[in-house]
Amino acid sequence: MTQCNLAALDPAPASPGAAGSSRSSLSKLPSVDRLLTDARLRDPLARFGHTQVVAALRELLDAARSTCRADPDLPIPDQAEMIARCARYLNERNTSTLRTVFNLTGTVLHTNLGRALLPEEAIAAVADVMRMPANLEYSLTSGARGDRDDLVEDLLRELTGAEACTVVNNNAAGVFLTLHALASKREVIVSRGELVEIGGAFRIPDIMARAGARLREVGTTNRTHLHDFEEAITPKTAMLMKVHWSNYAISGFTATVPESALAELAHQNGLPFVNDLGCGSLIDLSRYGLPKEPTVAAAIADGADLVLFSGDKLLGGPQAGIIVGSAALIAKIKKNPLKRALRVGKITLAALEAVLRLYRHPEQLPARLTTLRLLTRGAPDILAAAHRMSPVVAAAIGAEFDVTVVPLLSQIGSGSLPVDLLPSAGLALRPVCAKRGAGSALKHLEARLRGMATPVIGHIKDGALVLDLRCLEDETLFV
Repeated sequence: MTQCNLAALDPAPASPGAAGSSRSSLSKLPSVDRLLTDARLRDPLARFGHTQVVAALRELLDAARSTCRADPDLPIPDQAEMIARCARYLNERNTSTLRTVFNLTGTVLHTNLGRALLPEEAIAAVADVMRMPANLEYSLTSGARGDRDDLVEDLLRELTGAEACTVVNNNAAGVFLTLHALASKREVIVSRGELVEIGGAFRIPDIMARAGARLREVGTTNRTHLHDFEEAITPKTAMLMKVHWSNYAISGFTATVPESALAELAHQNGLPFVNDLGCGSLIDLSRYGLPKEPTVAAAIADGADLVLFSGDKLLGGPQAGIIVGSAALIAKIKKNPLKRALRVGKITLAALEAVLRLYRHPEQLPARLTTLRLLTRGAPDILAAAHRMSPVVAAAIGAEFDVTVVPLLSQIGSGSLPVDLLPSAGLALRPVCAKRGAGSALKHLEARLRGMATPVIGHIKDGALVLDLRCLEDETLFV
């Protein structure tokens, strides 16, 4: 709930002469009972209920008394003003803290703004299972208890070539659960160049330690060879693991071991090879003109026994951590007690199933899958939208700012293809005031846009508030 700062700090004691004056003023404040009989409170009472309205009136009256005692010369709010304050307070208090916003940051999969937007098919599926009971863990065939992973397993097997799957609440949970189930008190061999840290202080060495696994890092930051892995294998080894670089890239004098070679080495030594793919694309993005990203199916084909990836990144679905691969290893993971703590509910599974079904029709995927549609949106289309919106935005923000159409480069976001940028366009809002006050003017404008009924989120760069229009498909909602 949004909290409103109604009451001032306790004032210093008033002088004896002011005490009588404040007591006289306080008597002019309307009582709660009197306010409740006012017809202007009829709508707040109907919307918020008697309990909330009474509590708000009491809080407002207490605040008014405190103000009067602190400064008896201030005017006492009359009945109309108290009712207006009550209505404003209740509206603010009952406004959801989770708000829809306009993402004009230029980052399509923005972690802080919820990552992937769900397609209409997924939204409809979620609404259906929220209204009615669903066969979450009930087999309609046998009438016995079922497994919730069964709801998406056939689809994931079809789309990835894996034998089995399980779903948890995010990919970090998937990594933790896999390590805890398969490598507790044993060693996991990882290239030193893959010991990544991603958002929210998720660090591979720390996750391994928390999961009870022992990290065995091999190679160097920029170059790791197959013999580094081979020489590190001992009877204490639980698995070989590859971790996607996610939110950074290494270039120059580098060397990495192909996944197929790691898988072969692991299998020669009776060990599983686990590939933490991270972003988890199910399709070759290059067919849609986007940078190429490793696919889950390719990772399985290269011999990975388990592949872990996110549901709300390049896949374009809900937040989830998906583990696919060997049926035997998946079964072992699912028996781990932590699986119950990390599992997902019917809402996530309904959305995930609906998104996965879209992949069966790749010809229509760029139009139906919201994430792919935003990523493949052409720069000329975005530029045309910027020209249409420029005069509207200029009129709305006033003469204090100059609005110009500018070419931009969007990014995919959430660690997906971190060095690849997408040609885009948008608006640059620059203050016309003196340079000394430009920074303050930009921050004030940014706050104004964040304070709108639907907040507008851009970013300040090179002396301008930049609004990238890649993720704004419906201009009518904005203007």
